[in-house]
Amino acid sequence: MAYDRRLAERVRRELERYKGVSEIEMFGGLCFTLRGRMVVGVLKDELMVRLSKLENAATSREPYVRPMDLTGRRMKGFHFVNRAGLRTSPQLRRWIERCANYVATLPPKV
Repeated sequence: MAYDRRLAERVRRELERYKGVSEIEMFGGLCFTLRGRMVVGVLKDELMVRLSKLENAATSREPYVRPMDLTGRRMKGFHFVNRAGLRTSPQLRRWIERCANYVATLPPKV
């Protein structure tokens, strides 16, 4: 699978304000990590987001969002946001901030 390079560049720009960000290829797309923990990713033309498992139900009901399911099994805490939900910089920034705030609560990955 490929990923939308334009969306990946937009994500890079939004993540510039965070320290400890890395990129790795994963799930056939591009993942961005913070202190070793996945924050967001780009798969095809969608944004993969990582949020608290407690937010699963509420996040799934948001516009332009669907649960992440790569293998026929839903991955708790992970969702896809489609292109329509990422048209503007504030929309993308909101998702990245939510994800970064959640990941900041996790211990650094060793």
